[in-house]
Amino acid sequence: MITFTGEYPCKIDAKGRLLFPVGLKRQMGKEVQDRFGVRKNIFTKCLDIYPWSEWELLLKKMKSRINPYNRQHNEFITEFFKGTADITLDSSGRMLVPKWLVDWLEIKNGDIMMVGQNGRIQLWDNATYNSRGMSEEEFASLAEKLLGNQTFNEED
Repeated sequence: MITFTGEYPCKIDAKGRLLFPVGLKRQMGKEVQDRFGVRKNIFTKCLDIYPWSEWELLLKKMKSRINPYNRQHNEFITEFFKGTADITLDSSGRMLVPKWLVDWLEIKNGDIMMVGQNGRIQLWDNATYNSRGMSEEEFASLAEKLLGNQTFNEED
């Protein structure tokens, strides 16, 4: 499993091309991949980018829980795949994000932020990314609520 961390300010051109950050590529290690599954984030206005191996794991997990003959499940599948794309890195290490996804993000001046987030990378319009978030106190309270009763050790 790949784990991504860090923030990487980047530029994206009018055609949706961006140079994939070396720091993120390095974090893939021997598993460097040039194919990615991309989807609109369900909760915020950013893209979730998964190395293909992680994308396949996500789809496999989803498939095991979804019954396409259940109307509600079928609606979920339709909505989930509405905002997806299969993208690759070219020989120069550039990623081509489909124009319709770039337009949906409302990117200003080509400034974006790529953020490592466990097994995925989020792609944000830089202004949107920098204008959101919570105070340190709010984050501390949320961390305590979600993780305060957990025991962390090396075996987990």
